[in-house]
Amino acid sequence: MRRTAIVLTAVLLAAGCSSNGNGNSSSGSSDTPGVTDTEITVGTHMPLTGPAAAGYSKIAPATKAYFDYVNSKGGINGRKITYKIMDDGYNPANTQQVVRQLVLQDKVFAILNGLGTPTHTGVLDFLKTNRVPDLFVASGSRSWNQPDKYPGTFGFNPDYTVEGKVLGTYVKETYPGKKICFLGQDDDFGRDSLAGIEKILGPVTAKQSYVTSNPNVGPQIGALKAAACDVVMLATIPGFTALSIGTAAKIGYKPQFVVSNVGSDPTTLTKTLGAAAPLLEGVVAANYLPLATDDANPWIQLYKKINTDFNSNAEFDNNVVYGMSVGYLFVQSLQAAGKDLTRDNLIAAVEKGGFTGPGLVPVRFSAKDHSGYGGEQLTKLTGGKATYFGTPYQTDDGDGAVAAYTGSAVAPPQDGIPTAQ
Repeated sequence: MRRTAIVLTAVLLAAGCSSNGNGNSSSGSSDTPGVTDTEITVGTHMPLTGPAAAGYSKIAPATKAYFDYVNSKGGINGRKITYKIMDDGYNPANTQQVVRQLVLQDKVFAILNGLGTPTHTGVLDFLKTNRVPDLFVASGSRSWNQPDKYPGTFGFNPDYTVEGKVLGTYVKETYPGKKICFLGQDDDFGRDSLAGIEKILGPVTAKQSYVTSNPNVGPQIGALKAAACDVVMLATIPGFTALSIGTAAKIGYKPQFVVSNVGSDPTTLTKTLGAAAPLLEGVVAANYLPLATDDANPWIQLYKKINTDFNSNAEFDNNVVYGMSVGYLFVQSLQAAGKDLTRDNLIAAVEKGGFTGPGLVPVRFSAKDHSGYGGEQLTKLTGGKATYFGTPYQTDDGDGAVAAYTGSAVAPPQDGIPTAQ
């Protein structure tokens, strides 16, 4: 695991002042960290190594590839985007080190798409204190949607309670009278997912949790088998999705698995399971972006071309789609913030909302809602490939109904770069 060692002094980097606490400086781009007349520097923390590296290590390079594509077309208002990617190994202590380096040493304009519930939670207060925009966190924790407490933090993924309600609705309708059980990560990922599931299903028959530092889920899967669970709902990162399904097969246990979007990329799971990949047949999950295998989709056509030209033709999967979609949304945000690019202006632009893009449902940013995408559509794995079925659904993280979304898909701009709204 790579580690970044830095020596910290008692420093609070307040590069300018903000009357509303949302950003940093409202006096102009020249006073804004990470912004010059020719460059915008942003950073991220990602698990390039460690227990969450499978699949997730492909996200930030895909985002950078989209930025490199935009840069090749002249950038945004004459500024090229520089993306600093730091490995934290999915270790919260490492996350705090690398984010402090990005902010205090590299003086980035913003943190973009930092990945992980346990990792990113530990830097929320630091980013708030330093008034650094914290955009489009790569996790569905409800912690990102606290505009009063963390005015500069915004989610991207549908939050896990929203997802739990969508998946729970499918299970309720499809498996009435069956025993429904749950295995989830021992943090807000698992807890928020279970909260959404139980809003729809009521208390599950049995529930288990895991920690990422212990790659053995034998006791948990054994307990679910002993409880005679017909359906097992997983709030798991990809490595633990594969572990759970593989472990169940080893003990002769074959429930229906229903998996969180963040742990269900078919390419990642197939590579992790190897010869046992046929165990994935029939797994139900969900997504909210175009699927990597949908070659007829114009967003996939765009992303594949960028992947070939700017991402060394990396293996193309849903993680790459995710990374480029994050890049597209960030470019939209920069366009909306205007030529006088300040942290305040950026956050105000995101809160204004109205963004369109590749999502099957809209992002729902406003001054009172920082949660990101508002729903998902169900997928099923068949022959190693995920396909959508049914309709996209939207809901909230409270007691609101799970309702079909009937809006139309939006095509990408001709050159693949959003323009100022």
